[in-house]
Amino acid sequence: MLKLSPSDFAFLYEECKLCYWLKVKKGIYQPSMPMPGVFSAINTRIQSTLVKKNLQTLSKDLPEGLVEIQEGWVESIPVPGTSVFIKGKYDLLAKQADGGYVLIDLKISQPAEDKIEKYKTQLAAYKFALENPKVGKSLPIQRMGLLVVYPEGVSFKDGKAYLEFPPKWLEVPYDGEAFFKFIKDIDTLLAGPAPAESKSCKWCVYRHTGEVLSHGGDQEEIPF
Repeated sequence: MLKLSPSDFAFLYEECKLCYWLKVKKGIYQPSMPMPGVFSAINTRIQSTLVKKNLQTLSKDLPEGLVEIQEGWVESIPVPGTSVFIKGKYDLLAKQADGGYVLIDLKISQPAEDKIEKYKTQLAAYKFALENPKVGKSLPIQRMGLLVVYPEGVSFKDGKAYLEFPPKWLEVPYDGEAFFKFIKDIDTLLAGPAPAESKSCKWCVYRHTGEVLSHGGDQEEIPF
């Protein structure tokens, strides 16, 4: 069985099938690009502030639900008809009054509508894992969405700077048929030989740049 990380779906899988294949099957990871620590700090503080609070205390535009879990790990049973399972860490889980749950992915970025399409498979994967866990109780996911924040203003008071991060909720619809087709496409990819490189993948270009230079060749552009 091969482990699939939902966080890889929106970027790595879409950007380069070879790099994705190498990571999942051979454990060869792309070198990580460090993210400025301020983003992690903002992310953690927003999430931790919401724990044990109703989402609507942040904004009436958010779904009703009491945040129970922050950055929870989950692992699924095998996805039916495949040789893969889901394992990853989601951002927030809020319980509604009727016992169902809202799955939330926090994004610090511009609240563009195209993010719904970009992240829908990632959230669907977490939904599958939470409803079909390898161990523990199944949690019914009734709603999914992106909680998007982006600084729009700043004010100064009593020696402190206050950034304004108005929250925006982007509801992400669940399409089970599309999700299972996506996972089966990945399963087929991983069951086969190494796929071709993506011509637009900077890491693939970088690997070849090293080969060229190490054999005395010339390379005018280095992608990083």
